[in-house]
Amino acid sequence: MNVKKVKRYIVLGILFFLPVTFLLFLYPATHNYNPLDIVNNPVVDLKHFKSASNEHILLKDHITILGFFGENPMDYVIAASNLKELVYDKFKGFKKFQIVIVLPEGTQNSAEQLQKEINTYEDMRFWHFVYGEPQAIHLLYNSLKFDSELNKTLATNSVFIIDKDLNQRGRIDDRTDNEISKHEPVYGISSYDCIEVAEIKNKMSEDMRILFTEYRQKRKGDFDSTTRRANDLIEHDEEN
Repeated sequence: MNVKKVKRYIVLGILFFLPVTFLLFLYPATHNYNPLDIVNNPVVDLKHFKSASNEHILLKDHITILGFFGENPMDYVIAASNLKELVYDKFKGFKKFQIVIVLPEGTQNSAEQLQKEINTYEDMRFWHFVYGEPQAIHLLYNSLKFDSELNKTLATNSVFIIDKDLNQRGRIDDRTDNEISKHEPVYGISSYDCIEVAEIKNKMSEDMRILFTEYRQKRKGDFDSTTRRANDLIEHDEEN
């Protein structure tokens, strides 16, 4: 291979990788100013719940996806499968990540059946079922910001993102750029519907990625959301 060809390949390689490298450096900095919003706090912790293994499962100090599958967990096999394939499998390697599904006492056998249904011989250490009395389930659910009540079986297709400090995370303003330009009313996201694949795959996965980026930057001492958070709340109040 002659020298001219070598030089040409080197130049082409630089032209290809330079923009990619720039974007990789830019990516964390961009999210430094766009943390995932706190939509509600504090969320009640799981002190009145127990797991099948008697392991003490808590929300505090974890990044949690919290769900409620009620008295008939197998009715939510599609929701559970979507959650596992689109979120759990993607984030299970991240430190302090967990999925917690809340169920009434007496549903342990059904929960075990559900776990077998969605488990394809993968590591499920960070997926927990916890059990409590109806009063405790209502107390926990009522500490969340939600769009609809639990149904009569204490279940919902919606799941919630809870951070390490028991803050419920979501989006204060989920309008598209087009909706903003048209001055459409503000609407947000406080929960994510597990039946809607696009919502879980696109919005929830993106929000989880942003939250993990936030905590990674906090560990490095590079994160400050004070100004951004204050501006979000002011803008939201003004538009309402």
